Amino acid sequence: MTAPAIVPPVLAALRRTWTTAAGVERIGYLAGAVLFTSGLVHLGVLIGSGETWEGPLSYRKAATFGLSFGLTLVTVAWASSFIQLRPRNRKVLLGSFTATSIVETPLVTMQVWRGVPSHFNFETGFDNAVSMTLAAGGGVIIVTALGFTAAALRGTGSPGMLLALRFGFVVLLVALGAGALMIAEGVSLARGGQPQLAYTTAGALKPLHAVTMHAILVLPGLAWLLGFTRWTERRQLRVVQLAVAGYALLIAVVAATTV
Repeated sequence: MTAPAIVPPVLAALRRTWTTAAGVERIGYLAGAVLFTSGLVHLGVLIGSGETWEGPLSYRKAATFGLSFGLTLVTVAWASSFIQLRPRNRKVLLGSFTATSIVETPLVTMQVWRGVPSHFNFETGFDNAVSMTLAAGGGVIIVTALGFTAAALRGTGSPGMLLALRFGFVVLLVALGAGALMIAEGVSLARGGQPQLAYTTAGALKPLHAVTMHAILVLPGLAWLLGFTRWTERRQLRVVQLAVAGYALLIAVVAATTV
């Protein structure tokens, strides 16, 4: 099937994804779209204002959190639809992931507009509450990601999609682990009386965090698109295996460079 011929069935499948989605999945899609739009708006504000792209007070932070959380939320809602989960477990896991995303991004955005750091900021009682809420939210996201990963590892289905989902969710855990390490280091430095050092050094794992965060979109997305071709499952699996190997190599290079 040629590329132009694939477009109509792909669009039809996307429409079915929405019409057949469970209520919690639709909420995830809508919330993710709102967060992503917020990121685009703040990217426009950043570019239009001519303000710095660096530092904890930059509009870049509101933009990146909106874009990243929005895209990740939509991706997790979509990818988890291919995982065999009991309706109650799906509601709990995806609902918790969605609620935390809705809390995290606005808090970061609010602090940017207030002109104060969102993370590692313990200057006032309010700022301390925001920082600790963000840290707790990260913990909730890790727990939900563990639930999705466990379900993917014991699931069944198309070999190519199954491999993509398993790799994507495992790598998402790596991303969240890198984020947790950055938060832990920053909190330790800030609590130790070195807040400026926290802002400048705690983000050292950002490249690794960014690369690993979106494997859950790239690999399952590829496996999904391959399903519209006339290739055999064996050939589709081989392509996904090559993509997984390439992505793993990219992660290894970024990790080595970061370290």
